[in-house]
Amino acid sequence: MKLGVVGLPNVGKSTIFNALTSNKAESANYPFCTIEPNVGIVAVPDERLDVLTKMYNSKRTVPASIEFVDIAGIVKGASQGEGLGNKFLSHIRETDAIIHVVRCFQDSTIIHVEGDVNPIRDIETINLELILADLESVNKRLDKASKQAKTGTKDAVKEYNLLLAIKAELEKEKPARSCKFTADEYELAKTFFLLTTKPTIYCANIAEGDISNPSNNPHFVAVAKKAEQEDNTVIAVSGKIEEEIAQAPENEKNELRELYCIKDSGLNQLIKASYNLLGLISFLTAGEQETRAWTIIKGTKAPQAAGKIHTDFERGFIKAEIVAYADLISAGSMLKAKELGKVRSEGKEYVMKDGDVTLFRFNV
Repeated sequence: MKLGVVGLPNVGKSTIFNALTSNKAESANYPFCTIEPNVGIVAVPDERLDVLTKMYNSKRTVPASIEFVDIAGIVKGASQGEGLGNKFLSHIRETDAIIHVVRCFQDSTIIHVEGDVNPIRDIETINLELILADLESVNKRLDKASKQAKTGTKDAVKEYNLLLAIKAELEKEKPARSCKFTADEYELAKTFFLLTTKPTIYCANIAEGDISNPSNNPHFVAVAKKAEQEDNTVIAVSGKIEEEIAQAPENEKNELRELYCIKDSGLNQLIKASYNLLGLISFLTAGEQETRAWTIIKGTKAPQAAGKIHTDFERGFIKAEIVAYADLISAGSMLKAKELGKVRSEGKEYVMKDGDVTLFRFNV
């Protein structure tokens, strides 16, 4: 899973990226500090892994992970090549979802490309550029699709009609995801690689003094309201605080969290929200050698989940021995869970659930 971190120049994208990934991406007070995208792999926080590691005395623990990409700042006219324009947009196309960093803090020492802090205007600037870029892509594709649709082929007609519906939304300055897609249409729309079909989280970068109560920040309140209207998610983060904590020695991190009254960091919330955004869940495996979280899409059946571990597991799938994480912890051990009848034997049609502690049986 790859998520693009986007926003106007100087909104704190690279600062937040550095805190997320413990990376050293350049962060400076001028536009286009980031040119080539920086990439970092981040573990998905999952307290269940620590508990299972202790229970099984596992030699190593492997969490699920997300790839974050810090993409160059966008400006007005990017869809027409302004700033880093087309290069920027091509980097977004390669991601699965968007983390849109919005500046919600005042700081006269940090230049704002528009001269003042106005997060709703900033959001609309970027959204419009993505819409215009998609409109250009749709118009190009329509030229070809209209010729193919004249043949009367069912698939060609379906594609042509879907492109027309998307174009109508884009011309209203609405993102393509505002279309009411059927499941089949959504799968077809994904093949268009449009920017505005990508799910989005707004990451409101607030001042240090607002972190304990973001609702006191009127800019954050405005972004939260817009996110609700768009059925998007918003997370409040103080980039400066999170970067300070990320760079501190391990034995000082908890002290800093207490100092800033942070229970669950904004970054942890952002990582979890990103994971959920794409409809992903984790099933768990545990043993003496390793405790691990495996990422699958909601609705995945047991054989396909087994294939995440090894293709032979899917090919020779016999059954899955599964216990819900909560039941295993309540029992205290796998042996006790079996005695209590909490371990189930599931077949090929079983749909995996988040937190299933699983042992696959297979034969090849």
